[in-house]
Amino acid sequence: MVLRDLITDVLRTLWAHKLRTFLTMFGIAWGIVSIVLMVAAGEGLRKGQEDQARNLGKDILIVFHGRTSLQAGGTRAGKVVHWEDTDVQALQQEAVDCEYALPELEQETVRAHSNYNNAAFTVTGSYPQFAYIRSLDVGQGRFYDWDDMHESRRVAFLGSDAAKQLFPGRNAVDENLYLNDFPYVVVGVMKEKKQDSSYDGWDVRKVFVPFTAMRRDFPDKPPGTARTFDQLLVTPRSVSQHEACKRELRSVLARLHRYDPTDKEACPIWDTVQEAKAFEQMTNGMKYFLGAVGIVTLFLGGLGVMNVMMVAVRERTREIGVRKALGAPAHSILRQFFFEALIIAFLSGGIGLGIAYGLCGLVNLLPMPDFFAGLIATWKSGVFATVLLGTIAVLSALYPARRAASIDPIEALRYEAGG
Repeated sequence: MVLRDLITDVLRTLWAHKLRTFLTMFGIAWGIVSIVLMVAAGEGLRKGQEDQARNLGKDILIVFHGRTSLQAGGTRAGKVVHWEDTDVQALQQEAVDCEYALPELEQETVRAHSNYNNAAFTVTGSYPQFAYIRSLDVGQGRFYDWDDMHESRRVAFLGSDAAKQLFPGRNAVDENLYLNDFPYVVVGVMKEKKQDSSYDGWDVRKVFVPFTAMRRDFPDKPPGTARTFDQLLVTPRSVSQHEACKRELRSVLARLHRYDPTDKEACPIWDTVQEAKAFEQMTNGMKYFLGAVGIVTLFLGGLGVMNVMMVAVRERTREIGVRKALGAPAHSILRQFFFEALIIAFLSGGIGLGIAYGLCGLVNLLPMPDFFAGLIATWKSGVFATVLLGTIAVLSALYPARRAASIDPIEALRYEAGG
């Protein structure tokens, strides 16, 4: 039997049993759709959360001031620790695995007014690299630079919501802004930004100024001094150096402020790198669980293929006997039933992949909620589902095909004739 005749015969047989073939193909297609959609949902959640976490900052360690809980060098526990300007210089020189160490000084209730409106916003001051590590993308104008820092210029970079409130319907760049009656010039406005977390409020409702101007006009409040600030922002040179960077900054700060380096209460750290890794493990676990559910569904579809083939062998026992009596070799019978199972499996698999990727595309046209990037159907999930489907199809077709090929022609004719 040539391949064309084999395909024609297989398709004729499947068409003769349309309902049974449809139900079997539906089971397999549903398994493929389940695997792709479930993995795509897990990947969309992971990607969405990753994007939102990046909006807070690029792999940063936020170091807050604290209070010692351990005795060190004759100093009792309970000492309040405040970070000072000299800490930044020491970290930049000694913490070799850290790329940036920036101070951040802020005040939450600064009165801000323009010629058009007034409000109360958080004003924060730092170094120019602050825009990079905190993902403050420029929408208009620019962020303050080192010239602004060195000359302590009164320039301001506005969060998008702050700009809308202070300069409604206007371009805020080059406009005058008054912060507690100090005159500032707006040099830039931040691009719209969504955050899922923050340590001191949403960036879109802040005013950012150079650290030197902040130090002069809005110094740290008591019990802080003219040399202290609120928190340190530290970034590792790479994710692989993240733990080494954390150890180095704890060691340097402990030496400078004379407390035990293992005292985490004296140096509380919000580790966004560690937090991102923990969330990735959680989303990966959820993705694998959902994929496993789809795999179970696919195996059930494979059992359906086997059942269809078993019924087909029983119904066509006389036909098999006649063909073998006329000299058809066993491998020809085996090939026909095996090919029939493969057609069912791969045709339904192709339909399932098409439906799954189509649904992903349609869902992604809808507005997505925050922190969810949509149904991201990766090529890996498609390849995995196809390979798994092929394996299940081969295993499901193997036993029925062998059984059909091993039927004795005389027994087959007698069985059919007696039926």
